[in-house]
Amino acid sequence: MDLNNKSVMVTGATGSFGQKFVGMVLEKYPNIKKLVVFSRDELKQFEMEKVFSYKKYPAMRYFIGDVRDRDRLFRAFEGIDIVIHAAALKHVPIAEYNPMEFIKTNIHGAQNVIDAAIANNVEKVIALSTDKAANPINLYGATKLCSDKLFIAANNISGSHKVHFSVVRYGNVIASRGSVIPFFRELINQGAKELPITDENMTRFFIRLEDGVNFVLKSLERMHGGEMFIPKIPSLKIIDLAKAMAPNLGIKIIGMRPGEKLHEIMCPSDESHLTLEFKDYFLIKPTIQFTHIVDFRLNTFGEEGKPVKPGFEYNSGNNNEWIDDKELAKMIKEL
Repeated sequence: MDLNNKSVMVTGATGSFGQKFVGMVLEKYPNIKKLVVFSRDELKQFEMEKVFSYKKYPAMRYFIGDVRDRDRLFRAFEGIDIVIHAAALKHVPIAEYNPMEFIKTNIHGAQNVIDAAIANNVEKVIALSTDKAANPINLYGATKLCSDKLFIAANNISGSHKVHFSVVRYGNVIASRGSVIPFFRELINQGAKELPITDENMTRFFIRLEDGVNFVLKSLERMHGGEMFIPKIPSLKIIDLAKAMAPNLGIKIIGMRPGEKLHEIMCPSDESHLTLEFKDYFLIKPTIQFTHIVDFRLNTFGEEGKPVKPGFEYNSGNNNEWIDDKELAKMIKEL
């Protein structure tokens, strides 16, 4: 989708995804009309504005606000064409101890984004999800699953408004703040004698930040509204990552933290009857019938998806694609 002459807003834009998204969009679409950073952290906005200043990039706008604040969202969405909803509370163990705070941001905030988008005739909204929302066992994943359902169902409540809502779900972003790679790096720099591992068999999906942004931009182009897009990305054993980052350090098995899984799922087997496979991604169709008929087998590029086999599950433990030793070494060197 050509974002030139469009007004785009990113909620939670001072996070890892938002900052990368802003940089890539400014480079790819030099004639973008407005690119709005919406977040609640004034310090992060202050630091981000040093890099993406209005003086250098006249399209840039910075709005302080919280997705919990419905009135602020309604005002901020005026004149916006495209919304990328990236704002969320994400820390799994913290969510277990502070469930209501995650519900307020991840669920109530999602509904506020939906209502503001409909009221302001936004064209398209993509909400970012997580692998933890598939068959969730933790509070964070449960709130994101609820958010996903809200955005999908929003296509049926938009009435005569033109807005379409879709969801993008992917795994861990390599080296994003709060993720395992910077955590290991910090321990190594502090002189740790060993690295903590939950379980020697634990696996995770990993995606590069720029690949995540490109997938969202591509999904904006091929979306009908109501579908969930899931990229085909590689898996990695966490113990292999630890050994590659610090081959001379020991490994300490610490057991599961609250709400953790051994493997993450992106396409649950219970939804295999709704799952279509495309060349570079999977698509999960909505569980509900829309008032308008959509053939999700064909995206807007004319690419055709094929139904997966009954019982198919896409998880980080049974993945066909893995980060090999050579690629892992290159990735760590780059970081």
